[in-house]
Amino acid sequence: MNILIVEDNPSHLKLAHLVLSSAGYDVNDADGAAQAFEAIKAEKPQLILLDLELPGMNGLALVRELKSDPETADIQVVAVTSYPERFPRSEALAAGCVAYIAKPINTRTLPSQLEALMK
Repeated sequence: MNILIVEDNPSHLKLAHLVLSSAGYDVNDADGAAQAFEAIKAEKPQLILLDLELPGMNGLALVRELKSDPETADIQVVAVTSYPERFPRSEALAAGCVAYIAKPINTRTLPSQLEALMK
């Protein structure tokens, strides 16, 4: 499975990348919305692990844009946030996310959580 991680915090990005690549996934990284759009054009991922608190365009706006484009509407998006009060689960799901994970991410269960979504 090809996964794109969109995360602006370098240590969170590195950890998620390490966990998922160690589990056998093909992982690409982006540190913001602009880089995410470039990565999606270069190699359309099956799943995006998306931090909702990004500089510039936040994750909810990014999801809405992806879901409005027929080329990217079918990509599964999992919302991740440290700020559930600012980015509630209901808003993430309404924007088009298939799942919602509050940080800190459980590194032991993350690969199986994502695998379950792709079945």
